[in-house]
Amino acid sequence: MTSPSQTAASTADTPELAPKGLKKEKKGKGGELVGRSPGQLMWARFKRDRTGMICGIVVLAFFVVSALAPAIASLYGKNPYTLYGNENANLLDEFGYPMGANGGISGDFWFGVEPSLGRDLFTQLLYGMRTSLGISVAVTILVVITGTILGVTAGYLGGKTDYWLGRVIDFLMAFPSQLTFVAFMPVVVAIFVPPGDETPTYIRVVALILVQWALGWMSLARLLRGQVLSLREREFVEAAKITGASPWRIITKELLPNVVTPILVQATYMLPLFVTAEAGLSFLGVGIMEPTPDWGRLFHTAGMVYENDPTFLLFPGAAMVIFVLCFNLLGDSVRDAFDPKSGR
Repeated sequence: MTSPSQTAASTADTPELAPKGLKKEKKGKGGELVGRSPGQLMWARFKRDRTGMICGIVVLAFFVVSALAPAIASLYGKNPYTLYGNENANLLDEFGYPMGANGGISGDFWFGVEPSLGRDLFTQLLYGMRTSLGISVAVTILVVITGTILGVTAGYLGGKTDYWLGRVIDFLMAFPSQLTFVAFMPVVVAIFVPPGDETPTYIRVVALILVQWALGWMSLARLLRGQVLSLREREFVEAAKITGASPWRIITKELLPNVVTPILVQATYMLPLFVTAEAGLSFLGVGIMEPTPDWGRLFHTAGMVYENDPTFLLFPGAAMVIFVLCFNLLGDSVRDAFDPKSGR
């Protein structure tokens, strides 16, 4: 009879009979098969997902364009603050609407001009995306760090620590984040801004980040708590305890590597949610205010003029839909790459 090892060797030597995974293994200098790390396997699965790759490129393009907004605006020859309607009487009619077709789209103004003020919409969108994505990335980083620390701590320590952290999470989850911010902003302004002075943009940015962070980490912490509760009873954790490993080493070396997947997947889902939440607050008039460009404020302006100038909503709306859709699809692809059993 042929042993399993002999069968595997014979199939490896015959390319047409070798399993797909075995044929793709790399060979070292001596001709032996070299295994691949989990990260390499994940990247190989992700590269095979055409939808994920396309969405990843689109999302990366959004971040690159947003980061290079000043350079692009300089090459374009416009900025988001100049009132071009006042400089050129042919841009706006007597009612303040663009005189050109489709919102004033032309070779000089690629996306048209803003009604009433005559500012360039292309640079407004560039800088608006930069503001919204910058705030959302900062919130996501803080949420991931906080949710990971508290969720893993609650799951590993258990007992009273788990109980009280659970009650704090339940309490904070009862607060609607956007309504809380609407009520919170006047308090911040009253505390940090003298009466009669205009609220600085940095105060609004800090308030946006803090409120979304304070009310956004609970879902990730609850998810990781459940993951760690099941992992801490596994044999490899018990073996680490028996060898005298400290709780810090067990958490960082044994538990955290096993919860990287849910952390990354949740981060890819949270960031577009924070983008839309920030845009929604600016749309309501309690987020980023004039003259700082913001994605949500473009929707606020479009809501006032769309009946007479629907084109003004086209480019900010299309950019938001494409970004959120691609990021959500990217999250699905990342999840499938880490866990092929959950493939769609």
